[in-house]
Amino acid sequence: MRQTLGDLMRMSRICRMVFATCLGSFILVIFYFQSMFQPVMRRNPFVVDGCCRKGSRNALQELYNPTQVGRSNSAVLHQARRDQVVDACRVHSASSRKRRVLTPGDLKHLVVDEDHELIYCYVPKVACTNWKRVMMVLSGRGKYSDPMEIPSNEAHIPSNLKTLNQYTIAEINHRLKNYLKFLFVREPFERLVSAYRNKFTLKYNSSFHKRFGTRIIRRYRKNATQDAMLNGADVKFKEFTEYLVDPATQRDGPLNEHWQTVYQLCHPCHIHYDLVGKYETLEDDANYVLRLVGVGNSLRFPSYAKSTRTTDAMTAQFFSNITTQQQIQLYQLYKMDFLMFNYSTPSYLRLD
Repeated sequence: MRQTLGDLMRMSRICRMVFATCLGSFILVIFYFQSMFQPVMRRNPFVVDGCCRKGSRNALQELYNPTQVGRSNSAVLHQARRDQVVDACRVHSASSRKRRVLTPGDLKHLVVDEDHELIYCYVPKVACTNWKRVMMVLSGRGKYSDPMEIPSNEAHIPSNLKTLNQYTIAEINHRLKNYLKFLFVREPFERLVSAYRNKFTLKYNSSFHKRFGTRIIRRYRKNATQDAMLNGADVKFKEFTEYLVDPATQRDGPLNEHWQTVYQLCHPCHIHYDLVGKYETLEDDANYVLRLVGVGNSLRFPSYAKSTRTTDAMTAQFFSNITTQQQIQLYQLYKMDFLMFNYSTPSYLRLD
């Protein structure tokens, strides 16, 4: 009897220890998520938080505490862009912070470079292929030297770059606090038309024609031919617009990354981005990032083919073929991108 009582007491102590361990782990997980995804706040003073290699300065230190006396024009510009994002998120906090806790799955667009302590959120149709090439050079430890020698399809192979969702919660939290985080944005409707032109008007994108084109034509084209419904190769911009603003599309799940909003891809109202580059000033902004990293003398951002670029005039022409109601609905869909990144309402837009 005495032995049985002793056994029961030992089992009780073990159970209490197991329970305490589980409870502590659960609280720790909650702590990491809450601390990692607090709503974005202004952050002027830079505080070193164990982020750097001994005897070196990383890009985040160089941005907030530059070695050169005084602030450069680039530093002032990017401070204004950060402030714009913060202000837009605050003013529209009811809609911008519906999801207060992000999951690791929301971080799949954030590419990590451990050697230079960088995090880049890639946005399709905003020079992301070239940025992925540059990130492969930076994180490749000598495997690559010239970004343009990397084939574009290789730049998009997931295993060639590490993304933030592949880390543990503690590792994610540390990197979000201590690495320089940047993204590049573009006038929302130019980016949208660029995505349409690339994915629906070029013959080689047959996978998009099959995956999205057939669905769009079946839903929105009256008297569609059998060939069009099978191949989906000639989607009109008006049909693409109908697909985007249709509530049924929203119920199907997140939009494809090529026409998803930057707000949804990179979560700038939850994650504090230190630099917001723009497609309109791509080379200047990109090379500023590389100077902060300390590789500005040895690595330049690749130039791009301006002759094929989707312009404002071209975008206006596409928008002239859709109804006023569709224009209003599209603006509402991309409104947060316009506001956060200080893009004015296009003059060609009919919002009356």
